[in-house]
Amino acid sequence: MTAPHAARERRLLALFALPVAIALIASGIAPYDRATWWLEVAPVLLAAPLIALTWRRFPLTTLLCSLIALHALVLILGGTYTYARVPVGFVLQDWLGLSRNPYDRIGHLMQGFVPAMVTREVLVRGHYVKGPRMLAFVCVCVPLAFSAFYELIEWWVALALGGAVEFLGTQGDVWDTQADMFCALLGAVAALATLSRLHDRQLAALTAGV
Repeated sequence: MTAPHAARERRLLALFALPVAIALIASGIAPYDRATWWLEVAPVLLAAPLIALTWRRFPLTTLLCSLIALHALVLILGGTYTYARVPVGFVLQDWLGLSRNPYDRIGHLMQGFVPAMVTREVLVRGHYVKGPRMLAFVCVCVPLAFSAFYELIEWWVALALGGAVEFLGTQGDVWDTQADMFCALLGAVAALATLSRLHDRQLAALTAGV
């Protein structure tokens, strides 16, 4: 990677990392439930150092950086209030006439949307999959597998903590697990349908700068 391009990539990383870091610190001051906060922001705490450590060898596209930052902010907001109590969710609930706060569904849409693009970037740049159809198929399957595993984590945490209602965020919905995974499926498909061409252009530009 050329020196000017490397400097640009470092500025890009800082640009997206700063608001996430500020939001994370602010949210940790007085969250609604401290244990739930830790559980909800754990993916951010794991992903941030991983991205930083691998950035020099594997910088990400601007598109993927923005998506990861947005997903992190969604997670942080959910951890601050718990998903069932996020204020913007109540606004949507009133507007749409829903029986529950839908912010949890937004979180699970993002759980499919962003991992689909992460998967796509890794597979395309590593030349691991041949053909656009197989690429799309794998990019949907990986977020679905991740979503299912996350539901298992919620189950294990609930068993370990004797309920963990705030973390589960089911709001009395007996089909919450299935709905969450379906939202992840919709998110993954939507991401591939709307962003693949833009992603390809940015991948080409990134490769040209190496």
